Amino acid sequence: MSHTEEEFLVTSEDKAFDMKHRRIINYNIGKYDAAVDKGLSKIINLENTKRKLHAIKWKMMENLDKVLPEFEANFQKRGGKVIWANDAEEANREILNILKKAGVKSIVKSKSMVTEEIQLNEFLEENHIESLETDLGEYIVQLLGQKPYHIVTPAMHLSKEDIAKLFNERFGTPLDATPEQLTQKARELLREKYVRADAGITGANFLIADTGSIAISENEGNGRLTTSFPKIHIAVVGIEKVIPSIADLDLFWPMLSTHGTGQNLTVYNTILSGPRQANETDGPDEMYVVLLDNGRTNLLAQKDQRQALYCIRCGACLNACPVYKNIGGHTYDTTYSGPIGSIITPHMNGMAEFKHLSYASSLCGKCTEVCPVKIDIHKMLLLNRRDAVTDHLVTKKENWGWALWKKGMLKRSLTDYFSGKTKNFLLKTFFKKTWGHFREMPKVADKSFSQMWKERGGLKE
Repeated sequence: MSHTEEEFLVTSEDKAFDMKHRRIINYNIGKYDAAVDKGLSKIINLENTKRKLHAIKWKMMENLDKVLPEFEANFQKRGGKVIWANDAEEANREILNILKKAGVKSIVKSKSMVTEEIQLNEFLEENHIESLETDLGEYIVQLLGQKPYHIVTPAMHLSKEDIAKLFNERFGTPLDATPEQLTQKARELLREKYVRADAGITGANFLIADTGSIAISENEGNGRLTTSFPKIHIAVVGIEKVIPSIADLDLFWPMLSTHGTGQNLTVYNTILSGPRQANETDGPDEMYVVLLDNGRTNLLAQKDQRQALYCIRCGACLNACPVYKNIGGHTYDTTYSGPIGSIITPHMNGMAEFKHLSYASSLCGKCTEVCPVKIDIHKMLLLNRRDAVTDHLVTKKENWGWALWKKGMLKRSLTDYFSGKTKNFLLKTFFKKTWGHFREMPKVADKSFSQMWKERGGLKE
């Protein structure tokens, strides 16, 4: 068992019995579920739309070597610069080179999971560059020194009382401040930062191949301020985010927003195609797009599991997952938590260290049911488990146990060799810890169905 797996099991147990945590997360997810159900009811032919998005993303992943250069060429035509980064270290190094060359001392960031993935904030801090999150949820968790809890809602694990207490300690606001008052305080603090920042860093929801553009969806307007005020804009984007045409946003935008938050469309949807042009009055002087691999091609090489790269990061599978609802996002100790994170993390960060995430599932299939691009998520989890066994990453005890179980299940005489009493003794002796100390072992009947069938003379005419 890896150290990461041990920590996961301990933290999972703590969180599962933390009643305050469960109350907050279930309340917040419940609000999202109600909004999403209402939003989805307005979409005609939802399943057909999901199939179409699945087909588009399938085409993109099968032709990634063609569509990414197409994006690059079209983006460069308007003065943008593209940087290809194999891993987090290379991406951070290239970003730092851009910032140092321009003498940047402070940056503002709009919400971006991929910059969390490469730990950009920590890297910039080590190199004496101030990096400030401007999304309210990201700003709150940054003040707490925490990582985002959820792909869409970084501070989902906090109640309004928790946030009021934080703002009281940091900024002297009243303890009984309303969410509107807290939001206003955050605006006052952040607006000045946009004006003073030397550079802005964002992610992107989509890369558009035919126009050489990036598309950013958000609800607060911080993304637009981050990309408009500073003279340098750097977008860090995973290579899987590419779509063929700007016309495809007609489907991707509403499906992303509805599955994520229940909205018909997010409040701000921005398409950026390079730095400020000669006839334009605002925008950055320089714009860079960092195309990040960081293990994505490892997943692309897995023919059975590459559909996990179709993910548009809506967060629907997290909200649907009974495991996530009980143990929460931080327990996974990865950038991408929940069902989709359990699929992609072992391929991006190492199967040996993170294979346990693929076992953290009841395989109920709800994640697959809610996915807007029809990723067969629970099947991908099973395939990851298969790979862990194939690569000899499971213990000998587990291998032997399953080998004996298979042998017994394939031959009735072996299945019935031991009595029910003996089977119960073996289960309690060898599998009690595996089953979990909060659950009782199942009790095996004294006689199997096959034995009772024989005793009763089998099938009567």
